[in-house]
Amino acid sequence: MGKWQSKLARNSSASSKYRAATYNEAERAPPTAAPKASPAHQEAVASVASLVPRLCVSGGKDKAVIVCSWCSGTVVRRFAGHEREVTKVCCLPESSWLFSASRDKTALMWDLHGGSEAARCFSGHRLVVTGLAVSSVFQKLCTGSRDNTVRLWDMETGRCLSRACVSRNLVTHLSWVPREPYVVQTSEDKTIRIWDSRGLQMACAFPAKKHIQTSCDVSLDGRYCISGSDGFDGEGCEATLWDLRQTGHMVYEFRGHSQTVASCVFLSQGTSAFPAIATASHDCTVKVWRQDTGACVAGLCPAGAGPLASLAACEDATLLCASSSPGIRLLQFHSARGWELREAASF
Repeated sequence: MGKWQSKLARNSSASSKYRAATYNEAERAPPTAAPKASPAHQEAVASVASLVPRLCVSGGKDKAVIVCSWCSGTVVRRFAGHEREVTKVCCLPESSWLFSASRDKTALMWDLHGGSEAARCFSGHRLVVTGLAVSSVFQKLCTGSRDNTVRLWDMETGRCLSRACVSRNLVTHLSWVPREPYVVQTSEDKTIRIWDSRGLQMACAFPAKKHIQTSCDVSLDGRYCISGSDGFDGEGCEATLWDLRQTGHMVYEFRGHSQTVASCVFLSQGTSAFPAIATASHDCTVKVWRQDTGACVAGLCPAGAGPLASLAACEDATLLCASSSPGIRLLQFHSARGWELREAASF
């Protein structure tokens, strides 16, 4: 914890790079017909996450947690147990365990190959659960809520191991740093915090941004973090790349969306010839950015999707996009005629 705090002090005033790039050509291109399956959800989808190869898990306003094959668009499993809408979903890589958070103040654990009832209930938050992250290394679940608390849970017993409360820390998202005991958290107080799960102590807090931080993701190598910002009419609406090895150092700001950036993810390794980041916004567009230069290289406005809520990166240069309209969009990023993003299917 001390090392991270000292790094923050050295780098809080470090210079940053800025890009204000758009990719209007792709957004204006007429949409091509994409195969459509019956929507997996009956109402708006709030969150989607990549599961084992070729599967994804999603949750939304219809209270359901649904596992789909994103190749065929078919529903593999449907779980019901939450009393109110699902806000976040995540999974334990290379396992059958799924997790969901809800406005009913609980998080539930499900077994992909088990029964229809939840295997575990994590109950203790006083308000809606808005953050959810899990570690396969430490076998722990971390949750965050609008009640200003972050909690750490034992996955085996469902027991709350630690609880941390920070005034006005209305949690918006959580992301576990791969193979490390750290959890990155965004908040409505415009701050990004890093928690050390060993005792759930705050390792550091980044310099506060000007706008609410809505979401976050961590690169597979654990070096970088990306966060999204709320905003309107181009004010705010950026994604910010941070270097976790130089805590508090802002590398790039990606600007080009006109409304809140609701979700941001690192594209899976091998997706392209360069490291890339994808963002989804309430302005109904998805954009892909070069991580190394900050340039926007592709963009798309999925037809009829409405404000976008969540992104998930899969293998094979594939993105899953959830929106205010029922169903999930399957997007592909490829270089057939220069880098472009296209809608391949919806389900």
